[in-house]
Amino acid sequence: MLRNLFLFVFAAIAGMSLKDIEMVDKVPMTPSGFSKLQEELRWRQQEERPRIIEAIAEARAHGDLSENAEYHAAKEAQSHNEGRVAELEDLTARAEVIDLTKMSGSKIKFGATVKLIDEDTDEEKIYQIVGDQEADVKLGRISISSPIARAMIGKEKGDSIEVVAPGGSKAYAILGVSWG
Repeated sequence: MLRNLFLFVFAAIAGMSLKDIEMVDKVPMTPSGFSKLQEELRWRQQEERPRIIEAIAEARAHGDLSENAEYHAAKEAQSHNEGRVAELEDLTARAEVIDLTKMSGSKIKFGATVKLIDEDTDEEKIYQIVGDQEADVKLGRISISSPIARAMIGKEKGDSIEVVAPGGSKAYAILGVSWG
């Protein structure tokens, strides 16, 4: 109840709707990205966690914990693993899995695969717009929150975009948009 009141007041101050505010909590991702997060979560909980607990128990058996490097390393690994488990649980709980097979249209949005040409170098690039957690530029998967993806959203084939990035400004022409 208090959360809803806070959201209502915040939305009013920010000039946004409650739906817009609630969407901030959602994390868009593709089905394959969601599956990878679930698999990592399963691995960390069911395989890595027991392995670390065993390493801690073994290190404890060696005696004095104050000067036991194995014990401290295992405890650090446990802390790292549990932090990542918490992060993965949060991400999977807030995931908004978007079925790309149902996506279509000429306008660029989440999930689109876009073919671009650099207007300065004539170099062609192909990018798919995905969630933050599944982005990998080497594989042509860029985050929805990246400057180039933000510049492309809402555009269509034939449009030009200008991307302001740390390395300077770049101009691209959109050659095509596809789905799936």
